[in-house]
Amino acid sequence: MSKFNRLNQLWLLISAYFRELIREPGVLFWGIAFPILMSLGLGFAFTKKADVIRKVAVIKIPDTSVRDSSAIFNFLENKCEKNQDIQENDYQWRIKIKDDKLGNSTFLFYELDWENAMVLLKRGTVNLILASNDGETEYHFDPLNSDAELTYLKLSPVIGSGEIFPAKNTAEIKPLTVQGTRYIDFLVPGLITLGVMMSTMWGISYGIIEKRSKKLLRRLVATPMKKSHFLIALVTVRVTMNFLEALVLLIFAILVFNMTIQGSISAMILLFLAGNIAFAGIAVFVSSHTSNTEVGNGLINAVNMPMMVLSGIFFSYHNFPDWSIPIIQKLPLTMLTDGIRSIFNEGAGYSQIAFPFLILITIGVIFFAAGLKIFKWH
Repeated sequence: MSKFNRLNQLWLLISAYFRELIREPGVLFWGIAFPILMSLGLGFAFTKKADVIRKVAVIKIPDTSVRDSSAIFNFLENKCEKNQDIQENDYQWRIKIKDDKLGNSTFLFYELDWENAMVLLKRGTVNLILASNDGETEYHFDPLNSDAELTYLKLSPVIGSGEIFPAKNTAEIKPLTVQGTRYIDFLVPGLITLGVMMSTMWGISYGIIEKRSKKLLRRLVATPMKKSHFLIALVTVRVTMNFLEALVLLIFAILVFNMTIQGSISAMILLFLAGNIAFAGIAVFVSSHTSNTEVGNGLINAVNMPMMVLSGIFFSYHNFPDWSIPIIQKLPLTMLTDGIRSIFNEGAGYSQIAFPFLILITIGVIFFAAGLKIFKWH
């Protein structure tokens, strides 16, 4: 078969599957395990614990005399426990505030410059920033973030006086209106990347498994079509639809919530493409052998559910235990979400997304090659 005929065959396959998708866009979604696992994950992250750990950023003051007159640093040095064994990215001070009604809270204070503090705020690692202005304490946080507001209400009474009393003067509250600090700025990139994973896994994996279970793939064995052409056509159609769906969501967020993309748009497109390739490869591998739709459901959800809960789509994955964070950060959905979110909210460019881009591309190529190797028509 000539190269032109092969390309024409691939184009006809892509056109056929695209028309099939348009005619029947609905995909059955597993509705039993999803709400159970979601409630389990959210409950594990947000259920009240004996000591709720809250992380707070403190803006550095290089001048020693100004630092000594600051209510914040007087509080930190005199009332808090200093971390004697500081590791990289570790806290400098901690204090435990007991509260029988709202629960005990342990506050961890990180001394940072303003730029790094804002980055951690946008990532959801911290939800409140303390700054000193002429010795007075300023609280910077999103007033629509209930967790940040609770952090302020529990912390503000003890800074300065060391006594707990209701805060009557709210003039020191500095609501943050900087782009990228709102919850919607955190959520939308997560929804975009979640859509990539769900659409790709269900659109490709379940589609292949269903065709195999209905003996439709068996008929294709007699044709001169190559397996690679068949799979590439499915991947191309799904990736194209993912771009269109993400674009619609992005336009909606810009128009309704006044969101902005602070980083490189071209870098975001490349990373988005890498994420599609990664999950397309995983989808091909998952669906390469089984013909049982029930088994297929289990395999797809075995991939989707852990990442959906752990990867920081709806809330920061820093709510999970510290030992699990390095593991969570290595998940494909986490790398994609962190990268897209950093472009949206932190102004990231090519250098910041180069590593996750390469990792995601590698994951996609390896899984696609493995899936192609063991793929069976029936």
